[in-house]
Amino acid sequence: MLSTNWAGGTRRDSNHRRPVLGLAVEEVGAGREDDMGVMGLPTWLTREISKLWKRGVIELTVEWALLLENWKLILGGLLFQYVHGVGARIAHYLHHPGPLLHDVGFELLPELGKKNAHISESLFTFVFVSFVLWTFHPFVFYNKRFYTALLWLRVLICLVICQSLRMSSFMVTQLPGPNYHCHAGQPTATLPPPKSIKEVLLLNFPYGVIYGCGDLIFSSHMTFALTFFHAYLKYGTRQWIKFVAFLVMVALSLLIVASHKHYSVDIVVAWFTVYFVFFFVDRKFADAGIGERVPTSNGPPLLPMIARTGKDGRSKEEKLLNGIAENGSVEL
Repeated sequence: MLSTNWAGGTRRDSNHRRPVLGLAVEEVGAGREDDMGVMGLPTWLTREISKLWKRGVIELTVEWALLLENWKLILGGLLFQYVHGVGARIAHYLHHPGPLLHDVGFELLPELGKKNAHISESLFTFVFVSFVLWTFHPFVFYNKRFYTALLWLRVLICLVICQSLRMSSFMVTQLPGPNYHCHAGQPTATLPPPKSIKEVLLLNFPYGVIYGCGDLIFSSHMTFALTFFHAYLKYGTRQWIKFVAFLVMVALSLLIVASHKHYSVDIVVAWFTVYFVFFFVDRKFADAGIGERVPTSNGPPLLPMIARTGKDGRSKEEKLLNGIAENGSVEL
């Protein structure tokens, strides 16, 4: 039984003499305990983790299907990086150190020297890592504009074509290396004749990559960086990042020349070669009938995807991406 006692402005229970205000405080505290999810985490946090997990599973399902369709081309592109490394090592065997060629870039830009030669490498590493992370952001964020597997397929095709052109260039014409370890008299300027094919095939990574000579026209660093740059220009969403990326490309070009790692012509040739190759691959993808299938809120769909549509006009991957089951029902 409750008795009404308004003395002091507090209602009390006749049996327990506990203020109703205290009951309200306890109920609020109990409500807070009810808001706690798994492992003591707040409910909203566990809900977001669950959404992120479901999205990751769906995204992985779609990407895995695309990877199975294109794994031969993707694997071939990755293996070709080793072939390109072997070509660069052969160029080192063919390298003949000599006096530096006249270069306008060397005259206009201050020489960084051996102590600061790492600056360009650090900037290139930042570009490389940033791009790789960006290509996997659809697994986490909702602003999906491309399929990761197909993006890397396109990037690797561009790299293979550019690297084939690059090897055909430095194999037929040997220029004296401008880098410090390639000067005449340096022990790393030349390699002794190989005693077996095994010495040629073993790249001695990373020492052989860092101290390589002879693979000049055109710059491998700029080939990678500019391919990534053009990929983001086409599929990226942030205009300010595109502008900053362009400035980074210019800075990287100048730093490579200032470090005497390449002649200026190596950088210039890389700029227009990568552009035309990327444009060529882009047109070939379109001519092959690979439609662009990812809808976006701030523009037209972008990255192409091989269309294998069902009776309703939607592909299996598109249904998975949007949570639609095979029978047409929506999976929540």
